[in-house]
Amino acid sequence: MFDGEKVRPAYAGLVDWVERTPREVLEQKKQEAEALFRRIGITFAVYGEGGDTERLIPFDMMPRVFTEREWRRLERGVKQRARALNAFLWDVYHRAEIVRAGVVPADLVFRNEAYEPAVVGIDPPGRVYSHIVGIDLVRTGPEDFFVLEDNCRTPSGVSYMLENREIMMRMFPELFRSTRIAPVDDYPERLRRTLASVASPKCDGEPVSVILSPGAFNSAYYEHSFLADQMGVELVEGQDLFVQGDFVYMRTTEGPKRVDVIYRRIDDAFLDPLCFRPDSMLGVPGLMNVYRSGGVTICSAPGSGVADDKAVYTYVPEMIRFYLGETAILKNVHTWKCADPEDRKHVLANLEDLVVKEVHGSGGYGMLVGPRSSKEQIAAYAERIKANPSDFIAQPTLALSTCPTFVAEGLAPRHVDLRPYCLVGREVHLCPGGLTRVALTEGSLVVNSSQGGGVKDTWVLAD
Repeated sequence: MFDGEKVRPAYAGLVDWVERTPREVLEQKKQEAEALFRRIGITFAVYGEGGDTERLIPFDMMPRVFTEREWRRLERGVKQRARALNAFLWDVYHRAEIVRAGVVPADLVFRNEAYEPAVVGIDPPGRVYSHIVGIDLVRTGPEDFFVLEDNCRTPSGVSYMLENREIMMRMFPELFRSTRIAPVDDYPERLRRTLASVASPKCDGEPVSVILSPGAFNSAYYEHSFLADQMGVELVEGQDLFVQGDFVYMRTTEGPKRVDVIYRRIDDAFLDPLCFRPDSMLGVPGLMNVYRSGGVTICSAPGSGVADDKAVYTYVPEMIRFYLGETAILKNVHTWKCADPEDRKHVLANLEDLVVKEVHGSGGYGMLVGPRSSKEQIAAYAERIKANPSDFIAQPTLALSTCPTFVAEGLAPRHVDLRPYCLVGREVHLCPGGLTRVALTEGSLVVNSSQGGGVKDTWVLAD
């Protein structure tokens, strides 16, 4: 919010609003927002910790603000990254030229647990494998943005982005009357059009899209149902679909209806018991045969996870040069790969200063934040690295930017990151906003909701 002692122009209106709004009014609005979130059902699930698994995600009323100039640079960088990641996915499931050229190690691709041999040779429409790309970004200075990780499978959280904006507009309409803020409410329609644009050439007429969910017990089920409702498409589970001949059909009260595009929110392993896990009760038997023959499009494609592996992440700048002939606009965080003996030696010698992550981890689980860990925790984590070094990467502890956040004492700085959502179909579109996650504990760098983080609205100001 501040540049030294001066208020940054982008936040000037917000500073005025905070100063003229009584504290008790803000507290009342916060309670109203929480009541709305609970009534609407905007919760997330945390398993294995006891107590109520359905939790209300903390919502902070102070938005994060980007100028249009700042956003245009981020937009170019995220779109560039999304194009390169899709080029990489098409390549590694065909001739693997990037491996042949010695740019990416073969073992990192072909021995990766997310690599799916069943997808080799399949040509999805437009060569698009990852249709919704979530790029996690952090800011460390006025012009310095870094990519923390890529999410190419099923990046979650977009429902929070949309609901955060809805709540803010309902709570504080005067802010939106006085400020030109880029809208995000067209995201569901853009997602629907993106899915329709990658329908199979065998599609006859208007493409029929569905969202395939594991069901109501999934941690992100609210998002699945919310998006289906906003897009005007059916929310289905595995038993609602069946394969007949070269196509997939949906059971309806009016009889079978052919499905052209499946936006799947279940893991690869459970998609098709005839191809992946035979004990899966969540998928559709025979789905992969239809996918191979071009009878249906799966978004995102099975096997897309090889592109968001945290070790593969270290090669994305090289992918951008290799496939696009460009220099990466957004920088990677310097990363040590524990599978490399020299890197591992450095990591083990400096664990107290580093952040160490599991290569296939997510949700903030399995991390070691060295500066905030005890000697016992560091020693135990070192043994894990020594036992399975290829399972870990390490990064420096970044001086993450902070955003003003409402806490018990008033406004205070808290660390944030950002996940913008990039849609890839016939066109590439970045929604002007995203999910800002905030570490509500003072000094904490872990923003994941499963680890106590909250969310806030993200504004892109129009010039």
